[in-house]
Amino acid sequence: MPTHTVAYRPWAKTVRSTRAAYQEGHPLKKQLLSTTAIAAGLAMAAPAGAQEWDMTWGGYYTAHVAYASVDSNTAALAGSDFDGVDTYGEAQISFTPSVTLDNGLTFGVNVEYETKNNAAAFVDTSFMTIEHERLGRIELGNTDSVGYKMIVSAPQVDGSLWINSPSISGFIPLSAGVGGNLPWNFQQAALSSFTEVLGNEQVPRISYYSPSFSGLTLGISYAATVTDTAFSAANSPGKAGNNGGVNRNIGVTDVVDIAAAYERSFNGIDLNLAARYGMAESNIAGTSDPDVWTVGGTLGFAGFVFGGSYGENDNGGLMPDEEGWSLGITYDFAGPWLIGLDTYQGEWKGTGAGSGDKAEYEAYQIIASRDLGPGVNWTVYGIYAEGTVNGDAGGTFAAIAGGPVANTSVEGTIIGTSINLSF
Repeated sequence: MPTHTVAYRPWAKTVRSTRAAYQEGHPLKKQLLSTTAIAAGLAMAAPAGAQEWDMTWGGYYTAHVAYASVDSNTAALAGSDFDGVDTYGEAQISFTPSVTLDNGLTFGVNVEYETKNNAAAFVDTSFMTIEHERLGRIELGNTDSVGYKMIVSAPQVDGSLWINSPSISGFIPLSAGVGGNLPWNFQQAALSSFTEVLGNEQVPRISYYSPSFSGLTLGISYAATVTDTAFSAANSPGKAGNNGGVNRNIGVTDVVDIAAAYERSFNGIDLNLAARYGMAESNIAGTSDPDVWTVGGTLGFAGFVFGGSYGENDNGGLMPDEEGWSLGITYDFAGPWLIGLDTYQGEWKGTGAGSGDKAEYEAYQIIASRDLGPGVNWTVYGIYAEGTVNGDAGGTFAAIAGGPVANTSVEGTIIGTSINLSF
């Protein structure tokens, strides 16, 4: 899985990612004004001649072997034994063809094909890009928002299980969906620094990234609705597809994200800072508009990189509110070794009658990685993670788990190794 240690660079032509407040009124109008101005600039560019396409492709494959020791007192896992050795893998093929015209415009496509998951392989991301060094970059299609792509978190080492994401569930059954006690919401603050409004993923979206001005990059995204079928206003909700029409009298609509990232190197110091905010309109009775915000940064010096992040999802009563923070440090030895230590701490809070309900996620990781050759590294790591439900008088987490989970915990220790290929 890609590492997210630096601000998103709109001009980076990598196959594998290194991953104004909302105003009243209809947000699409402001978004269209921005992109219309860019389109006008593109149309006024000099006539383009015929060019050859660069048919770039690549991908990654990571394979883990690990021993896990798990303890739980949830009713759903009573009598279970998850101790032992298992494997875990992630794989993706990416197609990123592009062509640069005589006028300096570059048109491209990014299609990512996920090949390791619990269902059939599928296209995860699919979007078009239009970019120019002086005009910026437009992304149009199914992809994550500028906020997700530009945020900075605690530095992590390639080849880990990404405790700053749901991947750790590959060995420890923390999710309520498999007998654990935690809501396992992708792209929300209790589990990850890389957040979206209501955790939406790869919905049809338009995004704009500005050129970098002395290290500062700005971005804005708009999506008509969210992914989750419970809240989507699309006739055909889901990832990497078309909406099939959006009914703006139902569900959650008009998702707007803004982000800023600053990257600067001076006197041997590397500084990366980022902030994001996102908001949508809820048309569901008895709920409020959901939003999300995250800030993060890293500081690098003499081989060390130190950093962290903090974020919150206010889900408007549609699901529990979430918050979380990351903190970590890495050191790059003079040679092939990179070591790191990091933690992620997250919390879910009930709302309304369940306002006193609370669940927590905490994870710690120590890791070392060695480069073996171009695009090949070997990693060893140790992880401790725990999910607890401290109070559930309002039934917030029982409703998600399908049974009582008050005063329960699921904890596990993982000792593992991985081989990671990037091509």
